[in-house]
Amino acid sequence: MQEKGAGIHEKRAGPAPVEPLSHNGIRYEALQCGRQRGLDQNGGYIAAIDEETGEELWILKVYQVTYDDDMEGDVQDVFIVNLTLDEPSGRLMVENEEGMCYVLDPATRTIDKLTHN
Repeated sequence: MQEKGAGIHEKRAGPAPVEPLSHNGIRYEALQCGRQRGLDQNGGYIAAIDEETGEELWILKVYQVTYDDDMEGDVQDVFIVNLTLDEPSGRLMVENEEGMCYVLDPATRTIDKLTHN
């Protein structure tokens, strides 16, 4: 006899919110529901918002998530868990839940991969 609930995959709980950062009048936010906005994955995006007008200036993909079609998508999502600002340079330090770290330069919108913890 099969145990109740056995063989059924539970839905993944949503990610914890990441505190937005502000620098030089721009607020940077980690997007967590990218697919609801028509993007190709849920996590891994940063949005830049003009703090004065509330206008979204740009969205940038920090990293690519590779999905396996044989698995549920929500269990494969990889979300940003930490966003910090390097004050002197104005660059953003981005860490995802797999321990991958990236540096995003908002001025050039370039991304460098740092480490894997």
